[in-house]
Amino acid sequence: MSWMAWTVPTAIFFAVIACLLVTFTILAIRFPETPRVGVLRIETTRGDRLFITLLGSAFINLAWLGLVSAPQWGALIVCLIYAAAVFRWV
Repeated sequence: MSWMAWTVPTAIFFAVIACLLVTFTILAIRFPETPRVGVLRIETTRGDRLFITLLGSAFINLAWLGLVSAPQWGALIVCLIYAAAVFRWV
């Protein structure tokens, strides 16, 4: 795979995303759910909330890179708080 410069953080990122997808697939099979309506007033399932979380986290990280001169670990903390809020209230 010489076409891409794989670094440890990049590999960890993709491994975490893959583990999340497998975990959510197993949860959907073992514990089916009905969609729920949250503060966005749209029906969402676990997978929808995961997608919203990943998309929002990407924007948080981009904004952090462009606007804040602090280390990227701070953005991770903000993303974790955001993820908890999405899964709780969306």
